[in-house]
Amino acid sequence: MHVRIYTDGAARGNPDGPGGYGAVLQFTDNSGTLHEKELSAGYQKTTNNRMELMAAIAGLEALQKPCRVDLYSDSKYLTDAFNQHWIYGWLKRGWKKADKSPVKNIDLWQRLLEAMKPHEVTWHWVKGHDGHPENERCDRLATSAADGDDLLEDAVR
Repeated sequence: MHVRIYTDGAARGNPDGPGGYGAVLQFTDNSGTLHEKELSAGYQKTTNNRMELMAAIAGLEALQKPCRVDLYSDSKYLTDAFNQHWIYGWLKRGWKKADKSPVKNIDLWQRLLEAMKPHEVTWHWVKGHDGHPENERCDRLATSAADGDDLLEDAVR
C-alpha cells in the first residue's frame, strides 16, 4: 500500500511554550476512493523541532501494516536528517554531531527510527506557509492543538 503523510509541528514561545503537531494520512484504495485520517495533539512545554518529529512519528505509528510512504514536511531539520544522511552519522558516532556535540531530541529520533522500520519511507521537503494545501491543513491542526485544552506533558522537556 502507498500512503502519503503530511506533517507539521508548532510551538508557541519556542522553546518551552505550548506546542502541537498535525498529520494528515492519505491513501487511495483499489476503487480509486481517497481515504484520509487526521492526527493531532498538544503539549504543555515543548519545542517546534520536537513537534515536527512527533508529527512524523504519529503518522508512521498510525499505519497498521508495512507501507510505501511519501512523508512531506516543511521541517529541514527532519527531512535533511534523512535526505542528507545526517542521522546515519549520528548513529555511527553514538548520537554525536560531526562537531562532537550531542544530538538533541535523541528520544524522538530513536522512536522515529523504530516507527519507520516496517515501512519504506521517502522524505520530501515542502516550503512552509506557501499555500501547499496539506501543509496548511497540518499547520492548522498543529496550532489548534497547541492552543487547545488538555495539553499533554512532553516527558523529556
